Amino acid sequence: MNLDPDPAHPVVAVTGAGQGIGRGLAHAFARAGMRVVVSDIRADAAEAVARELREAGAQALAQAADIGDAGDCAALADAAVRRFGRLDTMVCNAGLMQIRPLMELEASDWDRLLRVNVTGTFLSLQAAARRMRQQEPSAPGQPRGRIIAMASIAGRSGAGPIAGVIAPYRASKAAVISLVQSAAVALAPEITVNAICPGLVDTDMWKRMDRDWGALQGKAPGEIWRQRIEGIPMGRAQQPEDVAGLALYLASPAAAYMTGQSINIDGGLMMN
Repeated sequence: MNLDPDPAHPVVAVTGAGQGIGRGLAHAFARAGMRVVVSDIRADAAEAVARELREAGAQALAQAADIGDAGDCAALADAAVRRFGRLDTMVCNAGLMQIRPLMELEASDWDRLLRVNVTGTFLSLQAAARRMRQQEPSAPGQPRGRIIAMASIAGRSGAGPIAGVIAPYRASKAAVISLVQSAAVALAPEITVNAICPGLVDTDMWKRMDRDWGALQGKAPGEIWRQRIEGIPMGRAQQPEDVAGLALYLASPAAAYMTGQSINIDGGLMMN
């Protein structure tokens, strides 16, 4: 079914929305009245989240996509336009993490993480921008579209002891920050491109990191996580909802003049 463009209910696509931060973002966008395209490499996970949104009264579409595949990324952007008439915001959120000491990494480890975290971000960004350039701005003075990439404070300098066991992840997130700057220049003024840099988000990804890093150090499950949380000035772990607030701002008319920025939202772990 095709729907006419509706400026009152912008359209957002979120990759990696079957769980974790992506799922939290999808719910936050839906509560804000946006129409949501829920994308994940697992079709069943995408459909489950889309069903949650529809049951809550939102308009939502599930679209399976392997973001490391250019054809899948193009199909994702096309599906949003075909179903809802336009694509206002693309959130390039899908990503992978692995705990493994630097000298034990295989080339396949490196390739797998960069294919999703960097190539996938690039391909989904590019596919969205191609569609956005063909549409009119949602209102005078607004860009034709917005792209939000999920980076990480791990892509910044430092990162402490964990840096030695997450080299591909850190490299990939640093690359995302750089890609956002290049894309912001290339796509301005029609499309804004920004990145979000979360910290320690309480998701299944961090639970796996706690387990795997703790095993390397001979620590009990949960001990690594507890120690990391103790260092957060805000005194608690980050929730997907904390990330969603910033994403909603970047997708809003208030952020029309912001582009090329990578914004830390980490409870004060890294301060600029």
